[in-house]
Formats: sequence, structure tokens, C-alpha cells
Amino acid sequence: MQNAAQFWDNAAEKYARSPIADEKAYRNTLERTRSYLSKDDTILEVGCGTGSTALLLADDVREITASDISGNMIRIAMAKARDQAVSNVTFIKADILDETFQGGPYDAVLAHNIIHLLEDIPAALGRLNKLLKPGGIFISKTVCTPGAGASWKLRLIKLILPLMQMVGKAPYVNFMEIETLERIIGDHGFSIIEAGSYSSPSRYIVARKNAQ
Repeated sequence: MQNAAQFWDNAAEKYARSPIADEKAYRNTLERTRSYLSKDDTILEVGCGTGSTALLLADDVREITASDISGNMIRIAMAKARDQAVSNVTFIKADILDETFQGGPYDAVLAHNIIHLLEDIPAALGRLNKLLKPGGIFISKTVCTPGAGASWKLRLIKLILPLMQMVGKAPYVNFMEIETLERIIGDHGFSIIEAGSYSSPSRYIVARKNAQ
């Protein structure tokens, strides 16, 4: 089975061309995220993909470091930044758990649509906590286990996901219940200050780093 970086490298071009599945929900969570940021903030985004969110938030903060494990995603993101003449976003190829990645401490860490793709979520949350300033903000949007009210399509995807992964058509996905996700975030040095489900089955969470 291919590793995660290979999967997203192969998917990058198609991903870049794909429209946002739920534009209204994306805009809602983008505005909620923007409301926690300030012009003086230095931000880290992990799992930035092709850079759309980082580039949209660039005018709202001082500086953004946007990272992804896929070199092809980063290449596309850098080209978009050049085309849009955005100079305060730095795109880097890096893994959340890569200890050679030195940065921060940051005012905020963004992890949109990435936590459920990680095999070691507790380790990742611990690492992100260390990269934040005291009192810093962690903002995430995470796909959780589809509930009883989820569409048949979502339930079907969950059922056939292992087969899709075996043939390289889907990445690793760690489906969790919302309650489990929120408990893990709380167990790793954060206090949740906002949570909502703007689009099923994703959970949007804003958490503040606890005092040491």
C-alpha cells in the first residue's frame, strides 16, 4: 500500500481542480476562523493542501507558514501564491511529527481536514500544542464517524473504504466519534471554546492552549 505522501502527490492535480464540496459550510468556517485571528498573528497551517485557505487568510494576519506532506501540493500552492502576489505565506513540505521542522511559537495553528488522516492523533496534537504560544488557538475541522442521519453515500464510502485503500484509491482515514475527538483534544492540553457541525460529518473545533 502506498504511503500518505505518495497518495497525495498522485492526487494533487485532481485535488487542485476539484470544487469545494460544500461552499457555504467552507465560507462559514473560514469566517469563524478569521474571527479568532489578528493582523499581528503568526500562524501555522498543517495539511494545507494546495494553499487555498492560507491564501484567503493572508490579509488577516502578519505571516503564515503552511505545511503539507505532499511536495506536489506545495508546488501548486507556491504557484498560486506567485500568481496572486501573496508574499506573507511560506509553503513548506513537512510532516507534523517531523522534529526537524523548527518554527513558532505560533499565535494559532490551523488543522483543517487533516486530523482524521493521521495515524497517531495523540502524538500530533501533543506536537501542535508545543508549537503554540501560551494561550494560543488551535482550530480544526475533522471528518468524524457518519451518524445515523448521514447520507447513504457517506455510509457507503465508510463501508468500501478499506477496499479503496488497498487499491490506492483512498488515503488512511481514522474515523472517530465527535465525543472521542473532543476528549482527545482536551487530553492534550487544550480547552475547547467553540464547536459546531457546519457540514456532516465534519466537526469544527476551536480550542485554546492551556496554561503550563
